[in-house]
Amino acid sequence: MVEQFVGTWTLTASENFDEYMKAIGVGFATRQMGNMVKPNLVISVSDAGVISMKSESTFKTTEIKFKVNEEFDETTADGRETKSTVTFENGKLVQKQTWDGKTTTLEREIQDGKLTAKCIMGEIVAMRTYEKV
Repeated sequence: MVEQFVGTWTLTASENFDEYMKAIGVGFATRQMGNMVKPNLVISVSDAGVISMKSESTFKTTEIKFKVNEEFDETTADGRETKSTVTFENGKLVQKQTWDGKTTTLEREIQDGKLTAKCIMGEIVAMRTYEKV
């Protein structure tokens, strides 16, 4: 099910990400760094079914570990403390983050051998595309 996501992916395209970061409340300086950095996304699955998603860059490395359909506490790269749940729906890994009465959704899927991450906050949608290393 999630095996297709396993591997190391590098960011190759990013659309509307600054607007998305603004919408979730990221400050100016952090947005500047977020727009410049081209992180690698390293996804693995343990024998126990725990999924690890590590975002590695020269600026910052963050990692979340979770099981599908189980809520977990996440500290995001921009410092938000969220309650997150990842589900597997129609071939997509759908992550919902909630904090301070707000919710954002990140939909990751494989299309044409590329991993796309659609970041949704209200009306704002950003699209980030990764290619397998």
